[in-house]
Order: sequence, then structure tokens, then C-alpha cells
Amino acid sequence: MPDPDWPDGPLDARKAKLIDILEDVGVKTLRYLYDFGDGWEHTIKIKRLTDPEPGVLYPRLVEASGRCPPEDVGGPWGYAEMLEALADPNHERHEEMSEWADGDFDPSLLDVDALKANVEALAKRWARKPPRKKMQPT
Repeated sequence: MPDPDWPDGPLDARKAKLIDILEDVGVKTLRYLYDFGDGWEHTIKIKRLTDPEPGVLYPRLVEASGRCPPEDVGGPWGYAEMLEALADPNHERHEEMSEWADGDFDPSLLDVDALKANVEALAKRWARKPPRKKMQPT
């Protein structure tokens, strides 16, 4: 007998609101796995929920830290090895990793303005559009 509190089948993500799920479950931390093959696990912490400010697009980036690892670096383990090789000029893979990272990869440097612009572009794309006015027949 189906349990009405646990519907069978997948939920349609297009109809689900993340905030509703978080409030229902009662959590303020999300963990998700990106790129199953490489095992990138991300944690999002919700520090506080506030009422939306008029005229502000959501979502919005409030804070960021650390630069994004290069694509196809081999997951967290490959990234750790890359950083180790870059930091040590005597490392057997230093030259290879320096070339691969264009010679000047600093994991602490990130372009917060560019990240904010990217998130804002998504917010604009996802924003509710005002209903179109119906044209009156003439």
C-alpha cells in the first residue's frame, strides 16, 4: 500500500522550490556531488533567510572563497596533487603541471566580480517575466 507521505517515483524538480524542501526537512546545509566520476562534493551553508529586497534579483552571490579548480584535473585527489606539484619546483610533475595550468595558477585568487556577474546573469534568466499584454483586436 503506497504511503501518502512518501510518494512513489521521482519528484519533478521543475515544480520543486529548494526553500520549501529545506524548510520541510529542517536543514541549513546542503551537500551535493558534482561529477560522479571525479567525486567533487560541494557544501552550501545557509546562514540566514531574509525576506527578499524589492528590486534585487535572486539568487545572488554574497560571499565566495577559493578559485575553481581547472576542468578535468582528476577530482579532489588530482587537484591536491596539482597544488603540491606547483608549490614545489623540485616535484617530479612541477613542469608538467605548470604548463597545464598556464604557469600562474593561484588557488586563492578568484574574480568575485566575474562570479557575481555570472550569478546575476542566471538570476535574470530565471526571473519571473511579467505577463504579456493581450493585444486588443482593432
